[in-house]
Amino acid sequence: MHTIEIMTIKPIALSAFCLLAFLSIVSAHAEKPNIVFIFADDQAPNTIGVYGASHMKTPNLDRFAEEGVLFNRAYNPGSFAAAVCVASRAMLNTGAFVWNAAAFYGAGTFKPGGKNAPMVGESYAIKKKKPQAYWSQYMKRAGYETYFTGKWHVRAKADQVFDHAVHVRAGMPAQNKKRYKRKFIEGESDWSPYDKKMGGFWRGGKHWSEVLADDSITFIEQAKESDKPFFMYLAFNAPHDPRQAPKEYVDMYPLEGIKVPKNFLPEYPYNEYAGAGRTLRDETLAPFPRTEYAVKKNLQEYYAAVSYMDTQIGRILDALKASGKADNTYVFFTADHGLAVGDHGFIGKQNMYDHSVRVPLMMTGPGLEAGKIVNAPVYLQDVMATSIELSGLYKPAQVEFNSLLPLATGITEQSSYSSIYGCYYSNQRMILTDKYKMIIYPAANIVRLYNVKKDPLEMNDLAEHKQQYVELLSTLFVRFKNLQREMNDPLDVTEAFNNFMSDVPPRPLPNRRETRNPIH
Repeated sequence: MHTIEIMTIKPIALSAFCLLAFLSIVSAHAEKPNIVFIFADDQAPNTIGVYGASHMKTPNLDRFAEEGVLFNRAYNPGSFAAAVCVASRAMLNTGAFVWNAAAFYGAGTFKPGGKNAPMVGESYAIKKKKPQAYWSQYMKRAGYETYFTGKWHVRAKADQVFDHAVHVRAGMPAQNKKRYKRKFIEGESDWSPYDKKMGGFWRGGKHWSEVLADDSITFIEQAKESDKPFFMYLAFNAPHDPRQAPKEYVDMYPLEGIKVPKNFLPEYPYNEYAGAGRTLRDETLAPFPRTEYAVKKNLQEYYAAVSYMDTQIGRILDALKASGKADNTYVFFTADHGLAVGDHGFIGKQNMYDHSVRVPLMMTGPGLEAGKIVNAPVYLQDVMATSIELSGLYKPAQVEFNSLLPLATGITEQSSYSSIYGCYYSNQRMILTDKYKMIIYPAANIVRLYNVKKDPLEMNDLAEHKQQYVELLSTLFVRFKNLQREMNDPLDVTEAFNNFMSDVPPRPLPNRRETRNPIH
């Protein structure tokens, strides 16, 4: 018999003494601290040296983490859209959990087989709502001058919710058609990440990551002359595809030095049921079946884009220090979600494995211990709630995520969340505890179970031996149902779970569509 180890922790309220003690540190520098939020796109923790990626060259992010607090278990709750970055940013900017954010985004209806929709799944509908405000508007109410540059991908217009908005980018750069036609044959070069004629991040003549750093430094130079606190939202498009970088950064990662992931698969066995399949845009960036060479080339370009972005982040952090504002500034770095690039046979992020749902998260600022590591599970969207607390505002009712300050300051080591939730359309559901992860594919009557402490690469599916884990699976499912209610999840997965436990065979797949499904 197997027993389950799951935290049973309720949201924690700071004692008046602890809260006043911390806020006294903040007020010793100024009435309100500045907030700088740096956001990567498609970046997993395994691309940053300080997260244990010894093959990566990320000196600026490593230095940043060493000067502040690193969160080792930060997650994105999933997506109501094929473009996972859309849902992540909707949650971040409204503060609402994923399905409430779907209502705010106007994406609360799903019909299988529709435009940009996964192949399988069940229909659902969520009533559309209007958000009370967006993150930047809350900060403006708190007296902040607000600034934005980079990838937006949110329903509201950036120039209407920020005081300043420059180089507002779409979800991704338009890609040269050659990128999608690559055959990844050794010795043949049909696309180059540093060929500026390929457009993408090079459109306009200067790489978009460099443009973002230039924009940020310009605003910092202006802000150093003002006494008004500022809130900067700096959203890189990198390292999202097309993963482009100057040649010197690509050369940092010779192919012979790149290893395919240990959990590499030519194709994930349930990818069609999961809604990723062979036609989703992210998954067409490498051929089927996956080859080691194709994955290595994708990784080479991914790593180069990360390292080039790291250089630009270093420029921003150096400018902040030179401005004299750094001592009264909280800086956050995270990503909207992770990315597979070969793990489990996936290339994109439309799955519930750690390489896609887990993100890097770190912060620096007054009163924070340098080099502190937090192992409690959190959501990346907690950054929004944290900044609101730092601004002096009470947390609005719409904001469902929690401040990171109790964990960052050491007031507690316990998470505000009893478990981590994950979803993708009506095709995938997940619950993650300190020790176990359970993934459900409702359209297939399939459940997968991993001991993430013993098996962090999620390679040993314990649910294949479900008779040994009946009690564990049942307990996890009850907890997942409770979590669904908290999230206003519209999907009932009870039948699929019961079918799996009763040995009902997987449902047959519909005919596979062979056309590509472009999603930007």
